[in-house]
Amino acid sequence: MQDLKDRILDAALIHVVFDGWSEATLAAAIADTGADPGEARALVPRGAVDLALAFHRKGDAAMVAALTPERLAGLKIREKITLAVRTRLELMEMDKEAVRRGTTLFALPIHAADGARALWETADAIWTAIGDESDDYNWYTKRLTLSGVYSSVVLYWLGDTSDGHAATWAFLDRRIEDVMRMEKVKAQVRQSKLLQPLMAGPDWVLSHIKAPSKGGVADMPGHWSREKTQEEG
Repeated sequence: MQDLKDRILDAALIHVVFDGWSEATLAAAIADTGADPGEARALVPRGAVDLALAFHRKGDAAMVAALTPERLAGLKIREKITLAVRTRLELMEMDKEAVRRGTTLFALPIHAADGARALWETADAIWTAIGDESDDYNWYTKRLTLSGVYSSVVLYWLGDTSDGHAATWAFLDRRIEDVMRMEKVKAQVRQSKLLQPLMAGPDWVLSHIKAPSKGGVADMPGHWSREKTQEEG
């Protein structure tokens, strides 16, 4: 069944460019593969939105497969994150229009929750792939922060016409630097006897939050792992 779903998805990519992630695209993909319509639609019960999510998750899986231990060896956390985000987008280069159409689909209020969850899944896939072992509030905050970084970089990438997407990679570096700078400031606040009371409340709340068994969606403000701040990412 997964093989059939992959074949339908591959066939759909030809039509997405013209019809977006729509019923027309799904119907054309089913016809192109010669699949039984009932069997095919059972794999994507919500139609095109499920097909778009399948495309997104296939991209996540390809990224994880590409982030081999050899590629990650010797890199700092921020370098691993940069590599992961860049890899995720580079793998989608040939299907950039499909990504654009997916962004449009998930911007619709009716599908916004699906889009948010897809971003969260990508952030979780990245952190898990680079070896994150946090199990407290940092599990949430890392993923929420990276979701924001990734979404902004995707939007920039979609409009980038620079050679080799050089402007996008520079933008990615700036976004990660912004996060690291914020973490350094917060670390300095915590180390200051005068300013420590400012973080007492937020720290107490976050310290009482436990991460789920890898999954779920958080709705609190995020930040990079505190224990990694000194590592420069």
